[in-house]
Amino acid sequence: MTIKPTKLLTLAALGVSAAGTAAFADGHGTKAELDELRARVAALEAGTGPVGDLSFGGTSVDIYGYLKADFFLENDFAQGDSASVTSIGEPANAIDGDFGATARQSRLGIRSTTATSFGDVTGKLELDLFGSNGTAELRLRHASIDIDGRWLIGQDWTNFMPLNHYPTTVEFTGPVGISFARVPQIRYTNTWDNVTFSASIEENSAASADPVFTAAAAYNGDKWNARIAGLTGSVQVGGTEIDQTGVTVSGSIRPWAGGLFQATYVSGEALGPLLIGGGSAAVGGVANDVEGFTIEYRHSIGDKWNVGIAYGREEYDLPTSTGARSFTELETVHVNAFYNLTDDLTLGAEYFFGERNDTLTGQSFNDDRIQLSAQLNF
Repeated sequence: MTIKPTKLLTLAALGVSAAGTAAFADGHGTKAELDELRARVAALEAGTGPVGDLSFGGTSVDIYGYLKADFFLENDFAQGDSASVTSIGEPANAIDGDFGATARQSRLGIRSTTATSFGDVTGKLELDLFGSNGTAELRLRHASIDIDGRWLIGQDWTNFMPLNHYPTTVEFTGPVGISFARVPQIRYTNTWDNVTFSASIEENSAASADPVFTAAAAYNGDKWNARIAGLTGSVQVGGTEIDQTGVTVSGSIRPWAGGLFQATYVSGEALGPLLIGGGSAAVGGVANDVEGFTIEYRHSIGDKWNVGIAYGREEYDLPTSTGARSFTELETVHVNAFYNLTDDLTLGAEYFFGERNDTLTGQSFNDDRIQLSAQLNF
């Protein structure tokens, strides 16, 4: 199978994001193949591979993205275009079954690469249509400058987030129990053999007058990899400054051909705004401590099929209000399958189950939904 440079750049840019299915656009979708794609893209951007879609003097430009259509059936509570476990239990969201569809996950990106005396300088601008309040409006995802693979300046994934170990889902958000944020930042990265170190100064994803400082170290081997990251900063809650600290540990292993097992763990204080569940950073002027984790197993079946199951959980010390209800615990389960109809067209199907609990009041609510998707990468 021959994959053009544009497709390689597309796959690398999409990565293992919450959109999910892009990871399987080349056929197998295993971690080994993702690593291979990243290496091949690095060679292209270093000038040892073919040029991009367009070339202007010493600058090559690639256009990438995908078109994605989603169809979902919800049972007891309306969760919107993306499965939202915090919507479950709210009386205003109660329904008696509902069908929905959206194309708002569709995405467009532009990447430029220029050879300079400082090394390759890469620019990335990426947009999607996942606007607020269920509207299809352009939204900024990434806008960054990368200098020689060492310095990143602009908006990108937070360095605290275990991006390479993010579970794959059909629905947009993914499981609870993991950090998720794109923020303006300045990041330095260096690699020695199989070890990578990175550190950043970032804008806080919550209200804050101070920057966030992060540092991470990762090991990437042939069969397994691991990463640890730390974060420190502060958040403003009701005029009170609350310390924010956290650590996240993640890793993956390929125990046999076609198999991938990975897990993440996060713990800290005032970290709620950084997590999928979005719990309160503080309640009554007291930092809200939280623990979360995800576990995923994926398996490739031949060249066409990839199936998986992911579990996520978040536990807070203090309750977060979502209107008429509140929660201290969140759980999600995603069971999905992807079929590669062609090299660029992937079909997906997923069963989602979510539960929210408030251990202080004893209230517990759950719901499930079924989602189908079609995604065309370009």
